[in-house]
Amino acid sequence: MRSFNGRDILSLKEFGREEYFRIFEVGDRLAPFARDRQNTDLLAHKTLVTAFYQPSTRTRLAHEAAMHRLGGHVLGFSDAKMTRAGDFYQESIKDTVRMLEFYGDAIVMRHFQQGAPHEAARWASIPVINAGDGWGEHPTQVLTDLYTILHEKGRLDGLKFLLIGDMRMRTMHSISYAMSQFDIDAFFVSPPDMSLTDEFKQEITDLNLNFKEIEHVEEAISEVDVIYMEPVVQPDYTKSRDERSGDVGMTPANYKVTKELMRKAKQDAIILHSLPRMDELPPDVDDTRHARYWIEAYNGVVVRMALLALILGAME
Repeated sequence: MRSFNGRDILSLKEFGREEYFRIFEVGDRLAPFARDRQNTDLLAHKTLVTAFYQPSTRTRLAHEAAMHRLGGHVLGFSDAKMTRAGDFYQESIKDTVRMLEFYGDAIVMRHFQQGAPHEAARWASIPVINAGDGWGEHPTQVLTDLYTILHEKGRLDGLKFLLIGDMRMRTMHSISYAMSQFDIDAFFVSPPDMSLTDEFKQEITDLNLNFKEIEHVEEAISEVDVIYMEPVVQPDYTKSRDERSGDVGMTPANYKVTKELMRKAKQDAIILHSLPRMDELPPDVDDTRHARYWIEAYNGVVVRMALLALILGAME
């Protein structure tokens, strides 16, 4: 297994299953600090630089909370419009990153352009973490999701996943790469114009992922262990910001998970959603035995603690 020390976290396509379990093992060791709201001095002399060219709530704050829990420091920007990258100058990723690397020990970047964190990693001499790049990938979110599933189900192998939403989403790409490393059966359901592309289907077929596309959630709801959701009503992820204007539409019934639908699910089936949500997951589902998206958000701090400790050499 490759060392994580000094390593970029850009894509899960390059991850092997032993690397997932190493991150989860370190996460378990660090979880008490997050659970008990305590800090350690593991990264006391390190600084994380955040470069967020797109809005973020959970991803940015989870990275920042993780760094603080490890005793480190955080600086950066959450709105590129307040930097030279977002004003008249439109400063390039290359120039921005070559400057940012002097200010810290790792960079976490979210960008509306697919591949932007990869471009940043070309020029940075410090590790770069992909916090979501356009329609590309979202590796730290999916590491969080698998960690949550492992703790809730006790295993990853032998599970069945129902994936609902826009299959163009970066989380759907990363979770597909991740599932290919485990004995997981996947059912995908999405609107026709948001379905898996032929190119991506060939890619995950080549990775030996066992998957099937279905038309309605009810076709698989009774047999799956994990329900993994993303909205179908959402902004354009290729824009730096996409403000809501007027009626944005409603989610069709066959892409919604309701309290009534969950009566047909396994008693121990769990629902994950990276959030934010629209109407695809009504709030009354929050009180069911199936909801795990709040613990998923908490685990986002734990997993980012593990990643930061590993890539900055505090743990091997």
